[in-house]
Amino acid sequence: MYGDLANKLILDAKRTQTLDKLPLYQQTLVRSIVRETRDLHKEADQLASLAQSQGIGLNEKVNQCQLFVTHLCMRRNKRCLLAYERLRATKLDEMLWSNIEVDKDQLNNLSQYEQEYIVKYDELLSEFKGSLSDIDLGGSLEPPSDVFIDVRVLKDAGEIQTEYGVFNLTKDSQFFVRQADVERLIQQGYLKKLS
Repeated sequence: MYGDLANKLILDAKRTQTLDKLPLYQQTLVRSIVRETRDLHKEADQLASLAQSQGIGLNEKVNQCQLFVTHLCMRRNKRCLLAYERLRATKLDEMLWSNIEVDKDQLNNLSQYEQEYIVKYDELLSEFKGSLSDIDLGGSLEPPSDVFIDVRVLKDAGEIQTEYGVFNLTKDSQFFVRQADVERLIQQGYLKKLS
């Protein structure tokens, strides 16, 4: 039935919202929806030309209803495709703005156009952030509730130099440090903020 494939795509997009990483791009499903939309467009053209050539006016309720439903199905498919693409683009934007590195596995999950998008968007973002190097644009927009926080080291990161001294970040160690000094390491997954 028309719209079933688009519904599957939307369910996949809804599942994607709760994940930290983007799942595999649904290439075959997207192509099937595009093919279905083309078929619907051909059907709508045939209905319109049939009504005009046979002298059957579009005032006839059956023809109007059939043509109307066909157009609604096409528009719904297009909206579902655009929503899926927009959600994935927004996820990619969030990853780049929060300085999360896109690893090889994640790049393989992206479509060719998403890979091009992420490269060009990253270049634009780097250029923009470079012009405002004094400001950390990747940081949180909310002011910190505490200046100093407890953190636990998740991965070895070596030594870091701060205003308050040198910290050797070895796995499973715990520190009480200034949040501004370690915020980037928390974003990159080296540290975890303890509540």
